[in-house]
Amino acid sequence: MPLDRFSAAWREEYVSSAFAGELDKGPSECVFCVLAGEPVDESTGVLKKTVSSFVILNAFPYGSGHLLVLPIRHVGALEELSDQEYQDFFLVLRDTIRALNAAYGADGMNVGMNLGHAAGAGIPKHLHAHALPRWHGDTNFMTTIGETRVLPESLESTWRKVHAHL
Repeated sequence: MPLDRFSAAWREEYVSSAFAGELDKGPSECVFCVLAGEPVDESTGVLKKTVSSFVILNAFPYGSGHLLVLPIRHVGALEELSDQEYQDFFLVLRDTIRALNAAYGADGMNVGMNLGHAAGAGIPKHLHAHALPRWHGDTNFMTTIGETRVLPESLESTWRKVHAHL
């Protein structure tokens, strides 16, 4: 029996504009490149910066604590990172997971990357990893039946909780 769909059309403009913009624009106009130049601050959503990487709130989270880890340099693939950038990226990802565990005490963690448009990347030309805390039973009827997530906290609250541990 096929599932019925509950529209999340509010995401269409974001996903469409993000991908379309990546096709035509260079790194100076990439939303992630813009955020890479912002300071660590609740108002920017930037949680941490190193020489080569940074951590931001996901502006369209799938659950509480959904963060993105990105290289500062505009690259679309892991193999484009230098050895130093690669090491820094994964050290920052590990620190992010530790901070999320400390902030949320979740039962598990989804960590992943969609490499390329065909793999589901909304912004395929700037590499990024997702880190998302998960709890037993965090899939309820809204997700199961309505394919909609209910977020119990604001992005500002997420920033404050996690930043304290980064």
